Amino acid sequence: MGRWASGDADIRRTSVNRQGDPWSTIWTDTFSIDDVAAGVLLREYQLRLTLYRAPDQWRSPRVWMVGAMGSFVPDRFTVPLSTGRIAWGRELSVPRYSQNIHEGHYPEYDGGGEAWCSPTSTEMVVEYWGRRPSEEDTSWVDPTYPDPTVNHAARMVYDYTYDGAGNWPFNTAYAASFPGLDAFVTRLHSLDDVERLIRAGIPVVTSQSFLASELDGANYGTSGHLFVVVGFTAEGDVVVNDPASSSNEAVRNVYPREQFETVWLRTKRINASGGVSGGSGGIAYLVKPWWKPWPQVAGLPR
Repeated sequence: MGRWASGDADIRRTSVNRQGDPWSTIWTDTFSIDDVAAGVLLREYQLRLTLYRAPDQWRSPRVWMVGAMGSFVPDRFTVPLSTGRIAWGRELSVPRYSQNIHEGHYPEYDGGGEAWCSPTSTEMVVEYWGRRPSEEDTSWVDPTYPDPTVNHAARMVYDYTYDGAGNWPFNTAYAASFPGLDAFVTRLHSLDDVERLIRAGIPVVTSQSFLASELDGANYGTSGHLFVVVGFTAEGDVVVNDPASSSNEAVRNVYPREQFETVWLRTKRINASGGVSGGSGGIAYLVKPWWKPWPQVAGLPR
């Protein structure tokens, strides 16, 4: 599924795309059954991890978490609206970073701007938990660039085959490289799940795609983008840190609950050309300290 590395000096992290067999294909960071309609289903799987070290070194790399998330989400253009009222009126103080102020930075890491929504979102939640790269870690960043930790995050999650910084598990692996943090990719079932996490003090990074007309207040459309959900208004609308903003000060946005839930949870959508494209089906990054318990949310560790 990939070659993993915390840095890029020796082994460059990369997905291993387009592997497959007669029934399945690897799409960057996702193993996918090709024809579920024909009755082909994944019944079980095994994970194998191979650790590498330089020949002249006796110390091996350390691994403290390995896992996979499996799901079978039906095709759907619409989703039922959740009932909510679990965390209405609660908002977490998550740092606010704009990806757009990094436009043109480091083309070798996909050049900032709209390409850096994932590492920008990841860095926001890492810093919410009081972790961040050191000044030594970010010393390679041009000192005239703002928010060097965002540049560093983009470099540390960059997928050298995908040629981008949006590989989901590479982003959560970067978050989990900070002492005391656990992180993984999962799917959540509704905004009620997100509310339970917010009530527990845990921000949620969500993946969605939409036309400009489908999300009031966004004023743009996207084939794939990351938000950080930081809370809910007293009326239940979704408060997000949207990295696709003109400045750090403009990152906080409020989006209508029903529209947000639809563009995040659906698996099918009509794209700008009038054709059918996929949706994330509720993809989320979850990051928290290892000692903090998870709330009662289906599918999360106990």
